[in-house]
Amino acid sequence: MPFIEIKVFENELNQQESSELIERVTSAVTETTSKKLRDVTWVVINEVKSGHWGVGGNAIGLDDVKKIIAEG
Repeated sequence: MPFIEIKVFENELNQQESSELIERVTSAVTETTSKKLRDVTWVVINEVKSGHWGVGGNAIGLDDVKKIIAEG
């Protein structure tokens, strides 16, 4: 029974985006393992407060992620 935990910044995803992410991750996992596991595959999205996430020794926030997306 797969259990997938995803961490995002608080308010990074709206309800529709969260639902789509859950569906796509579930599909990817069950296509790789077994489609029989679809009904027992758990996906949990945890939200982390902006500034409570560190990369390379630096605290980052949602604004930093948006900047990276805009530059890409």
